[in-house]
Amino acid sequence: MSETVVVTGASGGIGEAVARAFADEADATVVLGGRNRDAVEAVAEDVGAEWLRADARDEFDAERLMETASRAGDGSGVDVVVPCAAVYHGAAGETPLSEESYSAFDDTVRTNVRGVFAAVREALPHMDESGRAILPTGGVAREAKDGFGAYAVSKAAVEGLARQFAVDCEQAVGCVDPGTVDTDLHGMGGRDPEDVADLFTWAASVPEELDGAVLGLKEWKQATR
Repeated sequence: MSETVVVTGASGGIGEAVARAFADEADATVVLGGRNRDAVEAVAEDVGAEWLRADARDEFDAERLMETASRAGDGSGVDVVVPCAAVYHGAAGETPLSEESYSAFDDTVRTNVRGVFAAVREALPHMDESGRAILPTGGVAREAKDGFGAYAVSKAAVEGLARQFAVDCEQAVGCVDPGTVDTDLHGMGGRDPEDVADLFTWAASVPEELDGAVLGLKEWKQATR
């Protein structure tokens, strides 16, 4: 049976790589959301996915995206949601919380936390008990590092969202930590997004391990070697 996968923040970086990885699976219908209309449309056309211009900060955009996805493919709803939309205001490692502006803090939380909450919340009505929500996180969520400010706070909150959703609903909700990935989000270098995208498709295949947990490169490599 074909699975329908929704990826937000799919116009570049990890979101685009994850969208491509799921699109490579023959039985997957992929639906993409992104704030940059031209960019997300280009990715969707390249991988044969459906798409919708959707701002992660807007719950009504999230609702429309999930409604669109639920009608895609065989029309049986949403199976997997991967909310990758995220922001980092300033230079990575140079934004201490004590100097964070209120506007930067608010937008970081609104995008990286509330946006994830909205994506999962709006996907759940379109999921049966086998549904899965895979939330990207990072090591700064659990081990504080100088200068990561509101971004680190947002990732810690995302892990809290995953744990709470996991106990409050029958679907599997958990986090994936791909380590440092080379994207425009932070400009710190790291692994190519394509090199970690299969971590997300693997996590979707192990809901019993994903539920409420943080799965990383170690778990992925041990399971697939």
